[in-house]
Amino acid sequence: MDKFRVTRLVYYVKVYEMEQGSVIYIGRKPVMAYCLAVMTALKAEDSEVTLMARGRAISKAVDVAEVVRNQFVADLMVKDISIGTERLENEDGSPRNISNISIQLAKD
Repeated sequence: MDKFRVTRLVYYVKVYEMEQGSVIYIGRKPVMAYCLAVMTALKAEDSEVTLMARGRAISKAVDVAEVVRNQFVADLMVKDISIGTERLENEDGSPRNISNISIQLAKD
């Protein structure tokens, strides 16, 4: 796993700095909180941001990418989208599949 560190805290959203760019984990906060975090990360020195989400937050990650791309940053493009499944265990020990998504956004 890549080493990362929290570099900024924007509207209570942690922005992780990694070798390939900033990473924002999508969760329970409002869509606009994540949009602000993406725009702040892009305004800094980064030209690439990765949105990562699991489970029910996948639709929110897609919403964040589309809102930022269509309403705020005109020259932003989706560089890559990868999807997958993680196998986790419940409290009772039974296996459970959790879907995940990674959306890479880059300035053109």
